[in-house]
Amino acid sequence: MDNSKVITLTPEGRAKLVAELEYREGEKHDEIVERLKEARGFGDLSENSEYDAAKEEQSQNESRINEIRQILATAKTVQGGSSADLTVSIGTTVELDESNGRKATFTIVGTTETNSLEHKISNESPVGSALIGHVKGDTVEIITPAGKTRTYTIMSITR
Repeated sequence: MDNSKVITLTPEGRAKLVAELEYREGEKHDEIVERLKEARGFGDLSENSEYDAAKEEQSQNESRINEIRQILATAKTVQGGSSADLTVSIGTTVELDESNGRKATFTIVGTTETNSLEHKISNESPVGSALIGHVKGDTVEIITPAGKTRTYTIMSITR
């Protein structure tokens, strides 16, 4: 994990990571230990694919636990501000009107929380970074990685 980069989380994102950590350290860990015990009962470990699969899953689970612990230890959590001073920032939902008449709504989140299916974009993405700091009514030009220019007008910002 790149320690030189500050990870920013929304309160919801932090809560999800805490819940995942609890699951992986508790229930998931216990399931893997049970699978290892069961696989050991099958005999010779050198040719035991169930044992190998359980050991691999244990390794992946421990890696993810360490990754989550690192994120939680170093990440900055953004706090919600008052609705009077709403500028686009991490944790805000932005409704945009594109110059071609299409509308789009995005929630700006930290890099570890992005989810395109939920319209959650990173503060480091081209659109996210261009919107940060703007207010309702601003027009923002964004140059996509493909080199196209898109123009958006911020219709609303909510937290």
